[in-house]
Amino acid sequence: MTNKSKNGSDAMPAQTQNKPGLESKMTPRPLYRAPKYRGSDKLLDQVALVTGGDSGIGRAVSVLFAREGADVAIVYLPAEQSDAQETATAVEKEGRSVLLLPGDVKDPEFCRAAVEKTVKKLGRLDVLVNNAAYQQSHEHLEEISDEEFELTFRTNIFGYFYMAKAALKHMGEGSTIINCGSITGLEGNKTLIDYASTKGAIHAFTKSLALNLADRKIRVNCVSPGPIWTVLQPVSKSAERVAKHGVDTPMGRPGQPEEVAPAFVFFASNADSSYISGEVLTVLGGQTRAS
Repeated sequence: MTNKSKNGSDAMPAQTQNKPGLESKMTPRPLYRAPKYRGSDKLLDQVALVTGGDSGIGRAVSVLFAREGADVAIVYLPAEQSDAQETATAVEKEGRSVLLLPGDVKDPEFCRAAVEKTVKKLGRLDVLVNNAAYQQSHEHLEEISDEEFELTFRTNIFGYFYMAKAALKHMGEGSTIINCGSITGLEGNKTLIDYASTKGAIHAFTKSLALNLADRKIRVNCVSPGPIWTVLQPVSKSAERVAKHGVDTPMGRPGQPEEVAPAFVFFASNADSSYISGEVLTVLGGQTRAS
């Protein structure tokens, strides 16, 4: 259940977890089933690979892709196995095949192997969703160690590069790459300096890769969310700040993964966005300043 903050917004319960965290331990659980969303075969018999697909936005995207007719391969850290299994079960309930790929996107060899296993097991690769991320808040720049700075970049942008490079070997006309950015990459964030910097890089990567792949008729776009209720919050912030997550949006609450996932379907579907590439679509709970 949520609580009302002093300004009447819906505040989440204060909570923290150790990294990498499990969605199954969050209160309340993030919403990903999207019961009002009706599929219409927009991705019928396509194959999607989703990094960070075990939970949060990645889980919701995997479920809606399956509802639209796609088989899904999911990349996640081994410690997130229980969350990944829940996602796999949800995908299978949509009547589609799922492939679980535990590993670390910081490793280029793993990224290449994940793509090859996807194609071998599921037959092809049409959609790549780069979504896996590392985040940790710090009050001062001096608190960010050199090692953590590198970890954030290797996860959040190096991993996107590795996956895209590996995937392109199997992609052709009509294929799509969808990156997950962030409002922090457009506006910056006082306590997420390294994370926001990687998200800015992701936005530039999206636009540059879209231009580069236009001749090959492969589209590249980016969904750039504001505050969303995922496990990334309790593993990276104090309990007090978790409770305030999203309450300053015009809607007065954080978004749910199921409210972001349709944007990924939009970009993946050539029926919806065949003339759109290189775009950064914000999902901000009513904020308009960075749209």
